[in-house]
Amino acid sequence: MTLFDRVFSGSNEMYAWAEKSVAEALEKYGADAAVSLPSTAYSLPCYYAVTGEKLTTLGEVKAALEGRIKEMMTRKERLHNVFQSGIATALAAEIIETMKYMDGAAPYEEPYVGHFTDAMIRELGVPLVTGDIPGVPVIINAAPSVEEAVALVKSYQAQGNFVTCVGGICDQLIEAGYNTGFNVRVTLMGKDITSAAHVVSIALRAALIFGNITPGDLPNLMKYTFERVFAFVNAFAPVDDLTVGCGAGAIAFGFPVISNDLESLKGMNVPKSLILQGDTEKFNPTSIEARDVKIKVTDIDIPVAFASAFEGEIIRRGDMQVEFDGSRVDCFELVQTKEASEVEDHKIEVIGPDLDEFEVGTKHSIGYIVEVAGRNMQSDFEPVFERKFHSYLNCIEGVMHTGQRDMIRVRVGKPAFDAGFRAKHIGEVLYAKIKNEFDAVVDKCQVKVITDPEKCTELRHNLAIPSFDKRDDRLRTLTDESVEVYYSCILCQAFSPSHVCVVTPERLGLCGAVSWLDAKATNELDPQGPCQVITKERIIDERTGEYEDVNEAVKMYSQGALENVSLYSIMENPMTSCGCFECICGIEPFSNGVIIANREYAGMTPLGMTFPELASMTGGGVQTPGFMGHGKHFIASKKFMKAEGGIERIVWMPKELKDTVAERLNESAKELYGIDNFTDMIGDETIAEDPETLLAFLTEKGHPALGMDPMM
Repeated sequence: MTLFDRVFSGSNEMYAWAEKSVAEALEKYGADAAVSLPSTAYSLPCYYAVTGEKLTTLGEVKAALEGRIKEMMTRKERLHNVFQSGIATALAAEIIETMKYMDGAAPYEEPYVGHFTDAMIRELGVPLVTGDIPGVPVIINAAPSVEEAVALVKSYQAQGNFVTCVGGICDQLIEAGYNTGFNVRVTLMGKDITSAAHVVSIALRAALIFGNITPGDLPNLMKYTFERVFAFVNAFAPVDDLTVGCGAGAIAFGFPVISNDLESLKGMNVPKSLILQGDTEKFNPTSIEARDVKIKVTDIDIPVAFASAFEGEIIRRGDMQVEFDGSRVDCFELVQTKEASEVEDHKIEVIGPDLDEFEVGTKHSIGYIVEVAGRNMQSDFEPVFERKFHSYLNCIEGVMHTGQRDMIRVRVGKPAFDAGFRAKHIGEVLYAKIKNEFDAVVDKCQVKVITDPEKCTELRHNLAIPSFDKRDDRLRTLTDESVEVYYSCILCQAFSPSHVCVVTPERLGLCGAVSWLDAKATNELDPQGPCQVITKERIIDERTGEYEDVNEAVKMYSQGALENVSLYSIMENPMTSCGCFECICGIEPFSNGVIIANREYAGMTPLGMTFPELASMTGGGVQTPGFMGHGKHFIASKKFMKAEGGIERIVWMPKELKDTVAERLNESAKELYGIDNFTDMIGDETIAEDPETLLAFLTEKGHPALGMDPMM
């Protein structure tokens, strides 16, 4: 058989499977039954992305299968037709998977994942943009042995890749007791080959969410996934026709397939697309080269792995060797700027007992002070460095870090301890990352790790807390009016080519990860990088926050896609949104206010839309008057929607988000309007999920938005 024959055979099998699944669903639920994968604005995302048609009922799914999908499964032996048939195979697989979710069913239980929600994909946005997730391996079928399965997955994970597994390899990882899950970037998609459609869905929704690709624009969709989504397939032997058919779809979207099935695929290799590699130990380098994935090399002298894939690792109480808990004892983390003569580069000092001197499972004090010196170092950069500690320590395999400043918790797992991880290795990680990421301003760096409880108490109260208080006083003086320049941030243009964030002291980047100080430090570190200085000398409208020089910068950095941006308005030329935003703010016309939903919220809002549905209107680097993506901390800013009346317009947000921002939001409302406990006036899902109930609540509370001028 030729490669064409195998693709067509696999397409036929998948089509017949989809036909059977739909027929069974029709018999059980009827043609008018609602159809959609859960927590997505795109119904059947792959089909919607490829065709531009949103399927909503079983009858529409049947018609699509017999119409559009069957038409794509041509049998002409031309490369274009083979790729079209491969894409149609993936669409049929998505239909099979969707049938599993009918009537609210939950077909996948841990450790399996199945469908990714829109919120999960948006959460991946920032690490994909920054390169912390360099690639997305899709591993299909069982490896020759459990050991080889674990070795391959571990090799990709240690590079920071987001690993997805389909079929027999899932069983092998479960057998090995391998730690999997979204948080550690190793996901078991499902046992059936059809679950690979959920990985295709991730890539295609990235194009819709971040790239503003028009659904149905297949040429640009394929161009986007090829250029910006670095996925690839590893298919272990034996590779059946169904897998070959799905593989043709993967190749069509720019994802090469690497396989060790030298027998059944003999003579079918296609350069850079279908690659035969008999040695499974070479799957990783072969795949990385074929997809041109850029791996960040991090060589740190510690006895465990270090990669961004471990950043979400959770260490349970029963699995921990030792814990340092700032909520119970004195702990802190601090960066201090010193004179060069005071710093001995790469000096790591442990003051107090080491980890092997603590009883298993006990809590202790810890403090670590990173002392830096450099001609270009500024004290304003110290909190920027400290915020990075959370990520640095979480990237250590077997170490978990939460909190910041003097409210931190660090857990070291038993396997990491058994591998030889000790207190000095915390210093090694902090030293290596600071010197690597901030080499433009840090010439010398030394680290003190303090585990002596009395010393921790002394340093926390006499050094750390006074330093934090001094910084807070400095930050309170940082307003948009008090600085001479703003900064651009175009990091997300890797996925949203026309998006530009304008970062000011009172408006951080919409991803929530880039403050004005972060942008300033980034510019100092890389003057030609993503954060450029924007002057603010020619004001057009103080009310909306529009400047001639800001407009000029935005036009230049968006390659002409944008001409006018206001910083403080949701209605008049609002800032664009890439898709990585933490929150979305949107007009609620009944109450004359706005609601805010955060990415983690899965319920309904009073606008009659979920977060994914709101987000589908707002991302992709476009301006959407009436809707705005933003970071959580912007909610309490005095510049939040200043042009439309400010935070007094906020009438609803999810309870968890409201509780998170309550302290700062109440402070701002008291200072600006003299309102006490303003968040008590704001509705949430426990009070109302519809506009009528919300309006009654707001009326009872006397919410100020009800008496303000109309927004529209």
